[in-house]
Amino acid sequence: MEFLILTGLSGAGKTIAVEMLEDIDFVCIDNMPPTLLPAFGQIVLKSPPESKFAVVVDARAGSGISEFSGALDELNEREVPFRLLFIDCEDSVLVNRFKETRRRHPLANEFNQSISEAIAAEREMIAPFKQRADYSIDTTYLSAKQLKDRIAGLFLGSGEKAMRIQCMSFGFKYGLPQDADLVFDVRCLPNPFYVPELKTKTGLDEPVSSYVMDSEQSREFLQRLTDLIDFSLPLYREEGKSELVIAFGCTGGKHRSVTFAEAMSKHLRERRVHCNTIHRDIQKK
Repeated sequence: MEFLILTGLSGAGKTIAVEMLEDIDFVCIDNMPPTLLPAFGQIVLKSPPESKFAVVVDARAGSGISEFSGALDELNEREVPFRLLFIDCEDSVLVNRFKETRRRHPLANEFNQSISEAIAAEREMIAPFKQRADYSIDTTYLSAKQLKDRIAGLFLGSGEKAMRIQCMSFGFKYGLPQDADLVFDVRCLPNPFYVPELKTKTGLDEPVSSYVMDSEQSREFLQRLTDLIDFSLPLYREEGKSELVIAFGCTGGKHRSVTFAEAMSKHLRERRVHCNTIHRDIQKK
């Protein structure tokens, strides 16, 4: 049985997340009033073991959002197992999304605020739940497909208790991934960008990955990283961590970082560790 509660900022991608959850057989309920959560939790407890439920609770609840924390506490008291997913995004990107879609922010209607003011008010309103979340996904630099891939990586076959590992590549020129737990800078390694025949390729192409890994420094760098990850994963599991995002960054996020994210993913899968790979900036121009 799986019971997932989604919350987060308006415009951050909760609707896309719900679409993906429905695709992987979750029964989803949008805009649930927080006061109904404990009662719904009892329904979840009586459901068949293979059942999967997801509900969305967010700022559309208005003043009722103040009951959200108490509802989560009550679920814990009643021993209803659930996990909390928080969908986040930087304010400037949220503003652009609302302008592009010409949608009004739900709090803008209620308090006659500008988009920026409404986003700030909402962030303050739901900030405590980010601290309680089992998973937090920052969609600032993610496409809809990348967000769906991330959701699938976390919850496809989510009845398993194993810690989920995400290996991510990114480009420093586009900003750090806000949800990364570990960030490794591979800009110190040989750069295929300056090889004319490799410039337009990516780390998914064999000539690029071979160029990067033919360097002794790259091979030793990877060996030391895999040693660190192999040592630290049991410690994270013992601490109770449910997700670990390992990010590799190079300048543009297309060559060295992709090569290392793929290499680490391969290493983990060979050790039967559940691992998902995402290349955040590989399509950027």
